[in-house]
Amino acid sequence: MSAKTSQQYDQVIERCRLIFKAKAEDYGCAWRVLRTSSLTDQIYIKASRIRSIQRKGTHKIDEGVFPEFVGIINYSLMALVQFNLGVAENDDLTAAQALKHYDNYFAEAKALMNDKNHDYGEAWRNMRVSSLTDIIIMKLLRIKQIEDNEGQTNVSEGVDAGYFDIVNYAVFALIKLIEAEGDE
Repeated sequence: MSAKTSQQYDQVIERCRLIFKAKAEDYGCAWRVLRTSSLTDQIYIKASRIRSIQRKGTHKIDEGVFPEFVGIINYSLMALVQFNLGVAENDDLTAAQALKHYDNYFAEAKALMNDKNHDYGEAWRNMRVSSLTDIIIMKLLRIKQIEDNEGQTNVSEGVDAGYFDIVNYAVFALIKLIEAEGDE
């Protein structure tokens, strides 16, 4: 991975992390009661809204696509926590504990991105944000099918691999949006 990509990835991580941290301080970790399938559906809603805005070229709610991609990342990381810790009956994590899990999964996602960028030569840089959105939706549909099959697959990677890919595709989309704004 290039030094530029690593730096941009870290900048996106920090922006997402600040929002996650602020919301954890405001709301606690109430999301711990959600099943992974509920988080998958929440991510799907966000990706569908992005696609709708991209198709229509406008939006009526004040937030554009940038915060939705941030939400996709943050909900995907929550889903990874749920996938690995299991669903809780209550808000059982402090904001600091949640952030530790968040940081660990983001580091794992970045390591995966680094490996894939090595093999693919940063091909994502030539993709459109709309294509990244479509791939996120495809990954979500695959995850939903695996969830409906109670986690059983024949040859496919599991649900957690899908969430990691979604994190990275959403990071790529945010990098491209930031570059388009000239806000590097």
